Amino acid sequence: MSTIAPPTNPEADPRVQAVFDDIRATRQTDFINNMWRYLAFDPALLEQTWAEVKRVMATPSTLDPLTKELVYITASIINGCSYCVHSHTAAATAKGMTREQHAELLSIIALAAKTNQLATGLQVPVDPAFQKA
Repeated sequence: MSTIAPPTNPEADPRVQAVFDDIRATRQTDFINNMWRYLAFDPALLEQTWAEVKRVMATPSTLDPLTKELVYITASIINGCSYCVHSHTAAATAKGMTREQHAELLSIIALAAKTNQLATGLQVPVDPAFQKA
């Protein structure tokens, strides 16, 4: 259950409408997902968050779009965000993620969680070779 009610007519606010229009144009879709609809309760927060998402996720960079989605899925699993796991898994699938890649990603995440916990539990010192000079 949400902690707030989404605005009933968010695009009545010109700031919200401008962000929603940019989301539609950037993503080439008419779909505005719930994350943005709920963030519309605070137009400044909506603008700031969309600007950052657009800069990091939608702007060409050294990482390809599918890799960005795989990293986002991983972070969302680690952070326990069900909404983001679902939305970024859908985005990764739309960008070409196969079932086999998804299964491999989950295997890597599970392995990292296990070995991270073992290293933390044992308080294994970092090898000098792994430390930056």
